[in-house]
Amino acid sequence: MKRFLFAVLMVFVSLPARADVDIKEFTSPGGINVWLLEEPSIPMVALELRFQGGASLDAEGKRGATNLMVGLLEEGAGDLDSQGFAKASESLAARYGYDVSDDTVAISSVFLSENRDEAMELLRLSIIEPRFDEASLERVRGQVLSVVRSEETDPNKIAGKTFKAIAFGDHPYGSGLNGTVESVSSLTRDDIVAAHQAALAKDRMVVSVVGDITAEELGPMLDNLLGALPEKGAPLPPKTTPNLTGAVEVVEFDTPQSVAVFGQLGIERDDDDFFAAYLLNTILGGGGFESRLMEEVREKRGLTYGVYSYLVPKDLAALYMGSVASANDRIGEAVQVIQDEWARMANDGVTLDELNKAKALLTGAYPLRFDGNGAIAEIMVGMQVQGLPIDYIKTRNDKVNAVTLDEINRVASELLKPDALQFVIVGKPEGV
Repeated sequence: MKRFLFAVLMVFVSLPARADVDIKEFTSPGGINVWLLEEPSIPMVALELRFQGGASLDAEGKRGATNLMVGLLEEGAGDLDSQGFAKASESLAARYGYDVSDDTVAISSVFLSENRDEAMELLRLSIIEPRFDEASLERVRGQVLSVVRSEETDPNKIAGKTFKAIAFGDHPYGSGLNGTVESVSSLTRDDIVAAHQAALAKDRMVVSVVGDITAEELGPMLDNLLGALPEKGAPLPPKTTPNLTGAVEVVEFDTPQSVAVFGQLGIERDDDDFFAAYLLNTILGGGGFESRLMEEVREKRGLTYGVYSYLVPKDLAALYMGSVASANDRIGEAVQVIQDEWARMANDGVTLDELNKAKALLTGAYPLRFDGNGAIAEIMVGMQVQGLPIDYIKTRNDKVNAVTLDEINRVASELLKPDALQFVIVGKPEGV
């Protein structure tokens, strides 16, 4: 019955929401800063936690430890083994999610209001008292190793890893967060415990909650949930500057279609010109079939099914990247067209019509992202991680619309560096 009720509520909670949400910021009795959006009309709560640092906190020689640790958080906690934890969450009709990126560990939960005490306690166990049983460790290790081996034969993964290695070298960003066969195989339970202590700590934590709960109710619950975490985690790695020279690197791989990843230096999320750069990218390669790259590479020349570009403002470095795939005998032409379009936009900028269409696309699509408590909580926690103000949701579209033609064309000339646009091509490209 609870599972049925949860499913029904998820249907109602997924109805489009407005982007004028009223977020409340408060501090729990135990000192935890929280962003809360109260929504009493639906008896559900969505909770999002982020711990900054993520897989970049892997100790030297222990690459993949944080990823493996996060994969074990729901594999038994407290007195519950892996199956016991799964049964307990199912009986509560609660959903838990655990993920890791280069910059964060993400933990989420959605549960019914009537079960919130039990659901929060189960979440607490997974965060504070994970078992890291040897049997679970070996099972999840096997799953990770399967992924790592699969990536070794995936042209897209090979291209991405090669690009990262070129751009970042020995920095944590320079290798895959899953680790290698050698590093993952050598990880011990002690390494996993150390990764847990390094990554999950109060000094790098942000919390967002949306749903049927008040600040007075939530504060003590969060203190119980997170109060036993270490005060400080491992030191964050230093910021770095990608080493991109504009070269074209070819990785030979036996496939009829080559895959290319390309990129240059990007722009920080807190840069005053970020919204101009965001609109610029929408016009160049981030706007789907309306983008210049799609028009020139696919529509006019039929060189690919898709070509995309995207801003990557990571915590410790900023990139501006893209990707394309084409037949071996046509990838060279695709690369040349991308380089030409990069240069054309840098030199000539965009038109007023292109700018207005990009603004309409970005502002029109934004409210559609607020399609449920979980989605809103995820947006809110992302705002905290990025250091955005609490009223950002209300002002975001105004910031997009405020970008002028002169501003975006100045940013185009300053940001786009055609001579430094690095390519990694995996396949058997001809004429490159």
